[in-house]
Amino acid sequence: MVVDDEALVRSGFELILNAADGIQVVATAEGAQAADVIRREHPDVVLLDIRMPDVDGLTVLREIRTLPEPPTVAMLTTFDTDEYILTALRSGAAGFLLKDTEPEQLAHLVRTLAAGGVVMSPKASRALLRGHPGTDTPRVAEDVARVNLLTDRERDVLVLIAEGLSNADIGTRIHLSAGTVKDHVSSILTKLRVAGRVQAALLAERAGLLGDGGADRAGGNR
Repeated sequence: MVVDDEALVRSGFELILNAADGIQVVATAEGAQAADVIRREHPDVVLLDIRMPDVDGLTVLREIRTLPEPPTVAMLTTFDTDEYILTALRSGAAGFLLKDTEPEQLAHLVRTLAAGGVVMSPKASRALLRGHPGTDTPRVAEDVARVNLLTDRERDVLVLIAEGLSNADIGTRIHLSAGTVKDHVSSILTKLRVAGRVQAALLAERAGLLGDGGADRAGGNR
């Protein structure tokens, strides 16, 4: 489902995604209608504009997150340094897509989201973290201390989470069953005291696990 205040954006994304194998856009909507349409259509993935005139994307995101079985939500934005992105990620968004994403990449990014991966530009996330007041030295030290609670295998899994991989892809990469990966992910989120994979990825970045030359984390940005 695509939620945006501009009809041209909605129709453009719908046209591109419906042409991709295995993807169907079940609905499009403006912000004020989004929650009601989601309740009716039960989409797996929602692409949600972060800035809309009738109701902002953060408000819609919070409403979506209260649903019994909320869909995976990625924010749509024009600028990869949008000041609201970090707030959205910390509120449960599974990443963000730029509105000028290349058409051939868009379907891949949506599939990444549907598979449980994250979609986030490494360069943009570093810029967001550097510019956010919550990333001062004491906070970084606290985050590093929590990362140090992880086992070596959990740290390996955390880095792959930050690359945007789903549990199945992580299992393939490091030769573990999907069930074992799921257990590791659950343990990681508990030890890091975060609510989801994106927050864990941001914490890994802040703790320096990924490095300047680390893998690109944005699903199709590899």
